[in-house]
Amino acid sequence: MNRRIVFITGGAGFIGSNIAAKLAEDRTWDVVVCDRLREAETGKWRNIAKHPIGDFVAPEAMFEWLEKRWRDVEMVIHMGAISSTTEPDADKIIHNNFTLSRDLFRWCADRQRRLIYASSAATYGAGEHGFADDDSYDALIKLRPLNTYGWSKALFDIFAARQAYRGYAPPQWTGLKFFNVYGPNEEHKSSMKSVAAQIWPHVQAGQTVQLFKSYRTDVPDGGQKRDFVYVRDCADVAEWLVHNPQVNGVYNLGSGTARSFEDMAKAVFKAAGKPAQIEYTPMPPAIRDKYQYFTEAGMDRLFEAGYPKPMTPLEEGIGDYVTHYLSQPDPYR
Repeated sequence: MNRRIVFITGGAGFIGSNIAAKLAEDRTWDVVVCDRLREAETGKWRNIAKHPIGDFVAPEAMFEWLEKRWRDVEMVIHMGAISSTTEPDADKIIHNNFTLSRDLFRWCADRQRRLIYASSAATYGAGEHGFADDDSYDALIKLRPLNTYGWSKALFDIFAARQAYRGYAPPQWTGLKFFNVYGPNEEHKSSMKSVAAQIWPHVQAGQTVQLFKSYRTDVPDGGQKRDFVYVRDCADVAEWLVHNPQVNGVYNLGSGTARSFEDMAKAVFKAAGKPAQIEYTPMPPAIRDKYQYFTEAGMDRLFEAGYPKPMTPLEEGIGDYVTHYLSQPDPYR
């Protein structure tokens, strides 16, 4: 039997490892992970330790490995990126998030291999043009991200759309604009973890948690809203795309409903069976002028493309996350 390889960059990371776990349930696939694991004790290896991995590839060996095995590779799922919105090195961000993505897109186009990749809601900036996932070239170039990370992702969306328009693209190319993802396997993300993961130790200990104050008169403290999406839904969408190669373009991936940070904090307390204790702390001056007060994914296009499952409501997702992962001795999926 010929091998059927799905090659996942960033496959030991947060979203990537959840996708790897989902696809590894199908024994007809060999899931190959490309990533860096870093520290042996606290590194990302724990994110993939419970699932069969067909091979493991260091990022610097990615194209050499792909060239040797390209006949067996059916598709690439590109989740690898610098995802920190506070990374100070713009050259590092653009190299990892755009240049390598561009080269991988070209490799998939040349070899006619399918590509699913991670975009981001950060491409929308302050949301002055809304959050509808219009992936036309004219719509994409109007977006104004607020940081280098968001710009790097927007730049690649534009590149992919332009190449597809010119007829030089993989047989399937699909970008997913992830909104605020939370769920298991984010332990390694440090300050970039979801609010649920960051406040969990305090909630578990029965302590007060802190959220940012608001600096807008029309938004109460803790009332800043995000589209929080459970990582299980992200993995389900990726699996659906694997089985639907006709779906192309850039799509939002959120819950479709904006909820406040206070809502999320209260959901964590409720799932833990504890009364909510919340205080509000000043927002660091460095991010006040670049802070998004509202995001909400327009999800119509994904459902119109045929995606059949409803997205997980916040309280249900947080309940599952707390019960089956955060509160367990082994919190990994």
